[in-house]
Amino acid sequence: MKSRKLPLMLLWAIGFLAFTCLSWTAQPEMGWGEVWWAWFTHPDLLSGWQMLFGQPLYWLFILPIAFLLCAVGIAQPTGRSQFIWLSIGGCLGSAGLLWIAFWVGAKAQPSWGVGPMVCVMVFGMLFATGLARWGAFRADAWSAGAVVLIAGFLFLFVAYPLGVALVAAFYDEQAHFSMLALASRLSDERVWSLGCVYGQLSCGVAWNTLWMASTVAIGTTLLGTLLALFAQRAGLRNGGFVQGSLKVLALLPIITPPFVVGLGLILLFGRAGVVNQFLEWAFEINPTRWFYGALGIWTAQMFAFTPIAYLIMRGVVQGIAPSLEEAAQTLGANRWQVFRTVTFPLLKPGIANAVLIGFIESMSDFGNPIVVGGSFSVLATDIFFAIVGAQFDPGRAAGLAWLLTLFALLVFGLQRWLLGQQQFVTLSGKGESGLTALLPKGLQRITWMFALPWLVITVAIYVFAFAGGFVKTWGRDYTLTWQHFQTAFGWTISEFGWIWSGTAWNSLWTTLKLSSISAPISALLGLVIAWVLARQTFYGRRWFEFSAMLAFAIPGTVLGVSYVMAFNVAPIELTGTGALIVLCFVFRNLPVGVRAGSATFEQLDKSLEEASTMLHASTPQTMYYLLLPLLRPALIAALVYSFVRSMTTVSAVIFLVTAENDLATTYILGRVGNGDYGVALAYCTVLMALMTAIVALIHHLVGERDLGRRVVLP
Repeated sequence: MKSRKLPLMLLWAIGFLAFTCLSWTAQPEMGWGEVWWAWFTHPDLLSGWQMLFGQPLYWLFILPIAFLLCAVGIAQPTGRSQFIWLSIGGCLGSAGLLWIAFWVGAKAQPSWGVGPMVCVMVFGMLFATGLARWGAFRADAWSAGAVVLIAGFLFLFVAYPLGVALVAAFYDEQAHFSMLALASRLSDERVWSLGCVYGQLSCGVAWNTLWMASTVAIGTTLLGTLLALFAQRAGLRNGGFVQGSLKVLALLPIITPPFVVGLGLILLFGRAGVVNQFLEWAFEINPTRWFYGALGIWTAQMFAFTPIAYLIMRGVVQGIAPSLEEAAQTLGANRWQVFRTVTFPLLKPGIANAVLIGFIESMSDFGNPIVVGGSFSVLATDIFFAIVGAQFDPGRAAGLAWLLTLFALLVFGLQRWLLGQQQFVTLSGKGESGLTALLPKGLQRITWMFALPWLVITVAIYVFAFAGGFVKTWGRDYTLTWQHFQTAFGWTISEFGWIWSGTAWNSLWTTLKLSSISAPISALLGLVIAWVLARQTFYGRRWFEFSAMLAFAIPGTVLGVSYVMAFNVAPIELTGTGALIVLCFVFRNLPVGVRAGSATFEQLDKSLEEASTMLHASTPQTMYYLLLPLLRPALIAALVYSFVRSMTTVSAVIFLVTAENDLATTYILGRVGNGDYGVALAYCTVLMALMTAIVALIHHLVGERDLGRRVVLP
């Protein structure tokens, strides 16, 4: 009995010490290292106990009462009585803290310090333990604590900021709540105008975004599907040059900033690009900016997002069981009939996912529209200029965020509705020795017609993007130089040691530091959520899963705006800090860890964990010694994705960076805005090399799945 009460006593002691010793408030000018111990660091920092009797702030009496109730609960024998006392005390403490922070404290204190953060987690764990003593979550306190704490994190860092941002759209210019405020903002002519249909310059930003996202989603899915069929079913030699080239080119847009393709296209089709120079030399056609605008955005997004669709469809094509196609051939079906009746229907879930991802990626893309968009406006850029432009209008930004969110959720819901309850299972876990069916001859020729030009143009884009950092001025002076790299990453050795003189070092170190911090947190948190969803049944499980995956459906621009609006004021004031960027990275990339973990848990027999429990292993011991080794591939995949996306993201963090916490992508965009393409492309080259090395190392360590199938011979 004492062994079961010892963790509770320790937890209670941590919470009480946080209330009595740790800083209850934070000062904006202080770093995180200065706001811990209230009594020893700064005279203006007080603990909760000091604020209770010294200020006095009588509403803090809720917390001593909550601690007393929890102490009584700990003293009770395990059972219903302990459940009642711990549940009441934990709920009173956590709910009281939130009420103080978001209702009372927002007017009476600058911001939360370390003390209330520790206290709210302790009260949440005590409340969860009470639920476990009642019998919830299979009477497992660790599982209950994981669900309660993660639910709190999801509410605080996903649902709450989104709610703050979306509610801001209902406030007018006088800060009065009005339902008409959102209606007036969304009915603006700049949003829904159909001027382009009637011969005017452009349509509203909503139509522009919908048209761009729809065409890009359909185009990337079609091209990605053809590339996947070309790589897997066109009779190519397994592991040959063409397949190897597709693997490399498919990874490049993922491991590089999203606007690198746009920069490469500028060097090809821009005013000083190769194409315009050739036209001027051959036909005396004066260079123009014809490429900038809708054409430039669509082209850049097609080349940037097609590899993602290809990776999705490649996995789906690989997963089709050859036995199904062989059965159709045995019944006398020709290649066209096999493809139409067997292969293509099994591609539907992959096609739906590729369309969804292409649509959301296009809507949330900020880099390419800002680089090659010209005067063509989309919602992502309009939200940005509403926040940082000359006319600061957060209400309009929130209204446009409503549109962007609704568009994304509608497509997400449409995808789920179309797929419905259809079954697409083709892998049973048993050995497969059948031969995959080749494509019909006509379809093979179509895949060759699309695949080869795409390969050539993609290689040209990245070659020009790579070469742009090695010449003095693209379009004018092609003299080879290291000056751009020296400007960005110059360094010298003096008597005082290494001197990092390059202007890009600060942004690179900051990006590496913040990405390295966020990646393991995002991966581990995602795997814990996946474990909860796979192994626990509780009330509100669907809402729990929806909240965990919400960050995927929400465009990055909306999430960035939400964090600016929510965490710019008390009780959690983090504006301009690296902690805010880390939180954005963590919850933006969280769904990847959840999905990777969920797929792995579906393959793990529950009897393994049951056997561990029967041997009297605790839940943490089971997770560390049993599950974690089995989850290694999923953990590594989540780590790699989270790290790479944190290094290359731009839309979600464009509002969060400061001079102190500048990131690689924002530094590059700043250089592009100043017309310094050489330094921007040099930075992109370094980033591409760094990300390629990291991904290649991980790919070497993890390898690919082997389904044990025979090789298709041409």
